[in-house]
Amino acid sequence: MKRLLQLDFLPCRVDCGLLALRLWFGISLFLIHGWGKLSNFSHMSAKFPDPLHIGSPASLALATFAEAVCSLLIILGLFTRLSAIVLIINMATAFIMIHQGALGGQHSGELAFLYLGAAVALLAGGGGRYSLDAKIGGVTGGS
Repeated sequence: MKRLLQLDFLPCRVDCGLLALRLWFGISLFLIHGWGKLSNFSHMSAKFPDPLHIGSPASLALATFAEAVCSLLIILGLFTRLSAIVLIINMATAFIMIHQGALGGQHSGELAFLYLGAAVALLAGGGGRYSLDAKIGGVTGGS
């Protein structure tokens, strides 16, 4: 019964968890947000929110870099922590300045808040053993 309650029959590897987080987070961020910004950049540039007051095209370019390029780097586990920092800045900006920190209602920032949490976890944990960071430079994160 104790084995069942503690789920001891499942493999317990931090590196497997980091891989799953990187893939789930990176793929969903790229497909739901990054790809749309890349493929519709010219159409979106005129009406994209400009919370930093640098111009809509520049704000869109920064968001596209974060959500397309950094999400792909997260998937690969390449420059994982640096990409996580970029995504933390992007998601915090979206959550605080665009959604006004709302976690419910019509203009909820719940998704940005969840992506922010995943990016913070990757900043803390790194790419793990199953990443290009580990293969290239021996950087696995954690420990």
